[in-house]
Amino acid sequence: MAHHLEELRSVMGEHAQALDASGLSAASVTFWTAWQGDVLAGFGALKQLDETHGEVKSMRAAPTARRSGVGRALLHHIIAEGRKRGYQQLSLETGTAPLHAPAISLYRSAGFVSCEPFADYQASPHNQFMRLDLSK
Repeated sequence: MAHHLEELRSVMGEHAQALDASGLSAASVTFWTAWQGDVLAGFGALKQLDETHGEVKSMRAAPTARRSGVGRALLHHIIAEGRKRGYQQLSLETGTAPLHAPAISLYRSAGFVSCEPFADYQASPHNQFMRLDLSK
C-alpha cells in the first residue's frame, strides 16, 4: 500500500485519488487481496457510490506480480461483485502518466470506456475517468 501511494503521488501530486488504509476501511468500501503463496500479489477495492453505481478503487498488482494476470483476476472479481450487488454501472478514476498505461489497457479490454468526471472528482491533466455499463 505504501509503495502504491508513494508511486502515484510521485507522478500525480495532489491529484492522486488513491485511498489509504483508513479510506479503504470505510463502510462503503470492500477491499480484496490476491496472494501467490504467502506473498501479496495485488489488491483492489469496490466503493459503493449509490444503490446502482460502484467505483473501482486502488487496483494494483505488486511489482513482482505484474504481467501475471493478477490485475485481470482482481478486476473480473470486482466486476462480478458489482453485478451481484445489482449495480448498473462501475466507474473509475485513473492517471494519465505512462505508469498508468497497463491499467488503462486492462480497463479497456474489460469494456470500460472514457467518460466525464463522476462523484466529487474534478478533471485535471493528471487524471481520466472511465465507466462500464453493467446493465447490458
